[in-house]
Amino acid sequence: MTLPTLLDIEASGFGRGSYPIEIGLARADGSCCAFLIQPLEEWTHWDPKAELLHGISRARLQREGLPVAQVARWLNDELNEIGIAYSDSWGYDNTWLSLLFHHAGMLPAFRLEALRILLSEPQLAVWHRTRELLVKELGIHRHRAGEDARLLQLTYQRTLGQATPES
Repeated sequence: MTLPTLLDIEASGFGRGSYPIEIGLARADGSCCAFLIQPLEEWTHWDPKAELLHGISRARLQREGLPVAQVARWLNDELNEIGIAYSDSWGYDNTWLSLLFHHAGMLPAFRLEALRILLSEPQLAVWHRTRELLVKELGIHRHRAGEDARLLQLTYQRTLGQATPES
């Protein structure tokens, strides 16, 4: 079975002034990867509550993050052929993706869609419970982009066969 490609973004916070700090992909073959993003000088917003969730410090981004243009090129290389990736938080992720590509001076070679459009009603009915079971079963570290993207993909896969909310 070919799985949808899932994209997840961790950010400096929410709302005005926030920016992407990590982008993760779960590919159709089930492999996943993630990259930290080095903040631009004008990206100054930092929410300590967001840092508590993802555990990534601004200093770490400065040391280990990749330049914005490099991350944008990587995303285009990864997603150009399939042309689409899905996100469970399309409103936020699409905004941060647009910001990344704008500052890279590039256009995305793919589109980001809401994961919701792939889900049936039976999948939606068991989604949250299934996701939490997978977190416990696999010991997934939440709020890191690569692991969150893979968790979404595994939840999608496991909920596919669920015919009724009781199953």
